[in-house]
Amino acid sequence: MAIDPSPSSAASRASEHASVRERILETASLLFYNHGVRAVGVDLIVEQAGVAKTSLYRHFRTKDDLVEAFLAREDADFWDTWDRAAEGHEDDAAAELVAQLDWIGERLERPNYRGCPQINVAAEFPDSDHPARRVAAAHKRELRLRLEKIAERLGAERPNELAGQLSLLVNGAFVSSQVLSPDEAIPLLRSTAQALVGAARETSSPSRARRARR
Repeated sequence: MAIDPSPSSAASRASEHASVRERILETASLLFYNHGVRAVGVDLIVEQAGVAKTSLYRHFRTKDDLVEAFLAREDADFWDTWDRAAEGHEDDAAAELVAQLDWIGERLERPNYRGCPQINVAAEFPDSDHPARRVAAAHKRELRLRLEKIAERLGAERPNELAGQLSLLVNGAFVSSQVLSPDEAIPLLRSTAQALVGAARETSSPSRARRARR
């Protein structure tokens, strides 16, 4: 049988290739998130995705590569939502912080929410050199960096310290989602963040006053 060398045929094969990869990743992501990475084997993924095992290994050399792709996908989704929440608040850091905490709180209140994927996977892999652990660590560093930029815009005397406190608040909320009452996450996030920001501003006021007298 002759092979069709036309561009449309090549585009069709590329589209099918991408579709198979996406189906594998989508299936694995749901299974990893709902059941944990270690509890999900490759055989279950290929069965649920409806593909051959050779197809999985054609797109992902190892299960670790698939786990890393799962976290990278979750990472992209998280920061895409963060960037949308930041829109329109370039000149109002306090309003942006509220907007960020609100969507995080809404995420915590989802009926099928099972915690932060990065924290969940990091807990399953104690080896700091594991590729998934590295992706998770990078995600949390980026979270603190973004919070530090907000803290700087808020006028905190020690923005890195406030960012650490806000990061602890957010990550603590992620791991506490199962014990929070319905509609409790957003008010708790808001009120706690307000207290932290207020304390950061109070501690900065005396030092600013001293600098002004010099």
